[in-house]
Amino acid sequence: MALDYRKCAQEIVDHIGGRDNVAQAAHCATRLRLVIKDNSKVDKEYLDNVEGVKGMFESNGQLQLIIGTGTVNKVYDEFLDITGMTAATKDDVKAAAAAKQPLWKRLLKPIGDVFVPILPAIVASGLMMGLVEALGKAIPGFAGSDWYAFLDMASNTAFAFLPVIVAVSAARVFGGNIFLGAVIGLMMVHGSLLNGWNVGSYEQIAKFFGLTMEGQSPYAYDWAAFSALSADAQKALAAANGIAIPKWHLFGPILPITRSGYQGHVIPVMLAVFFMCKIEKWLHEHVPEMLDLFITPLCTVLSTALVTFTIIGPIFSNLETLVLHGAEILVHNPIGAMIMGAIYPVTVVMGLHHMYNVIEAGMLSSVGLNTWMPIASAANFAQFGACLAVGLKTKKDKTKVVAVPSALSASLGITEPAIFGVNMRFFKPFVAGMVGGAIGSIFGAISGIGATAYGVTGIPGYLTINNPLVYTILLLISGGVAFAGTWMFWHEDEPDQKKVEKEIKEEKADTPAKEAFDQIPVITCKAGEVLQPVKGSFVKQEDIPDETFAAGVLGAGLGIEPEDETVFAPCDGEISSVAESKHAIGVTGPNDMEILIHVGVDTVAMNGEGFEPLVKEGDHVTKGQPILHFSKEKIKAAGHPDVVVVLLTNSDDFEDVSVKA
Repeated sequence: MALDYRKCAQEIVDHIGGRDNVAQAAHCATRLRLVIKDNSKVDKEYLDNVEGVKGMFESNGQLQLIIGTGTVNKVYDEFLDITGMTAATKDDVKAAAAAKQPLWKRLLKPIGDVFVPILPAIVASGLMMGLVEALGKAIPGFAGSDWYAFLDMASNTAFAFLPVIVAVSAARVFGGNIFLGAVIGLMMVHGSLLNGWNVGSYEQIAKFFGLTMEGQSPYAYDWAAFSALSADAQKALAAANGIAIPKWHLFGPILPITRSGYQGHVIPVMLAVFFMCKIEKWLHEHVPEMLDLFITPLCTVLSTALVTFTIIGPIFSNLETLVLHGAEILVHNPIGAMIMGAIYPVTVVMGLHHMYNVIEAGMLSSVGLNTWMPIASAANFAQFGACLAVGLKTKKDKTKVVAVPSALSASLGITEPAIFGVNMRFFKPFVAGMVGGAIGSIFGAISGIGATAYGVTGIPGYLTINNPLVYTILLLISGGVAFAGTWMFWHEDEPDQKKVEKEIKEEKADTPAKEAFDQIPVITCKAGEVLQPVKGSFVKQEDIPDETFAAGVLGAGLGIEPEDETVFAPCDGEISSVAESKHAIGVTGPNDMEILIHVGVDTVAMNGEGFEPLVKEGDHVTKGQPILHFSKEKIKAAGHPDVVVVLLTNSDDFEDVSVKA
């Protein structure tokens, strides 16, 4: 008897909480994909028994109902007719599912998505910069050599052109043309602009206003006296010397645009590229196809350039000024120092920290001692401590190989790799670093230590500090507090993972521990490969003792007769789902490959008895990492086959899918 598509769709609508409880709906070759607003309104037990629904699972914030090829599209059409919704794509559904995440996660996720791919570049450059700078300070002769110049150039390239790298990665994340993104990034560090790092430094400002007298150090000028002058007096002094900061007057005198670059900045670049991607997508939708190739790139780049240099850039510059003035006021007392020590890494994220050179230079010129440097050192060394704690505590090789060198870089004063690559990504280490920086800064303000130069922090700071012993205590306090805070409050994956592992160990006390084996690819396609998750012999898909699995309704895959009782991650990815009955785990792998590992047949009826997941939804895993422990004995005692089913549930999305068995 043919399926009544209308009846099937109506039952689904009635038992997911109605139209008002659905944010988005789409379908692929076999599944109806729904983003539900309130999961408590979904009657999962009823849905699992709806005629036409062959299975159901949750993945990446989606409720996916397996209906089957050639049928799902007809049920979907009826679903749209009943609900009055319009058709959506799988990308729309993914976007809607992501929108359900907490606000702070949604705000931080783009930063992580942008920086994770470029981590190798900034980690290597940061580490090299710190080492070269330390050698230059320790060996004055080396600082003037050709080798120093060459290594300095090689090490700071990634940071000198950081906006370009960030722009390319941001364009990929926001769905724009990466080459147009590169153009925007290059534009923001164009050679015709003043170098953004130098604009904020005392030397550059002194040069602009003609304050350096021949044969006299620029620090000899009374910066405090100059700062006390009115804005008109400062301008008059600049005019008298025939020097002015160059500006564009594209819209007349009403809206002058300062011609300065954005070297070292992150947020304005990401905002500019985000705007670019929105403009580009809009133009693609509205410009006739025959003109799209010419009009869209031209209008996208030009409009983005204007908005960047007239709105995004100036607003950010004003924010810099506010932060600097606030920092000058706060840094002179312990409470203020505590605040600045805490928010310093936030200003690194915003790209404001290079502007602190103005404060340091002003201190040196007025009182001869840079008391800002200990605060910056406390903040930076705290991020080192937090990052080092992650590197030592993590069990994931992928995290460790990023965290350890990033921590070393931070100890030398280059914190971007640690902040962007590790601490902000896991958030709690970043907060622990802020706390460590705050406490260390209080000690620095009370002790009154300072430096005789500026531009160096962390370990290289010993070359300029006036009291090395007190400085050592400051570093130990800030780094130690951050390390301890991260170690105590940051937990990798499941917070109770140690407890779970202990219970498993006690349960299997008489059994030798099972270790990872040489996993081989069992499912391959152009998108990537799925490794064997459990040791054992292979079973062809059609021979799996379950009609739904064997028929490929849930996607291409195979079965494995397990020899061991531990399931290992089949690839690097994110845990998209853990069944309430603990017998099945979903993994989102490379290029959005959706993998389902189902232990046993009909084991949902065991209600979790005999299964111990070692991960939770949202955890990031690496291939070979243990993710589930199960009892073959309990599965067989319950009367179920213990075959482990491995499926690429969205195999219809990829070409050339090949299964080993």
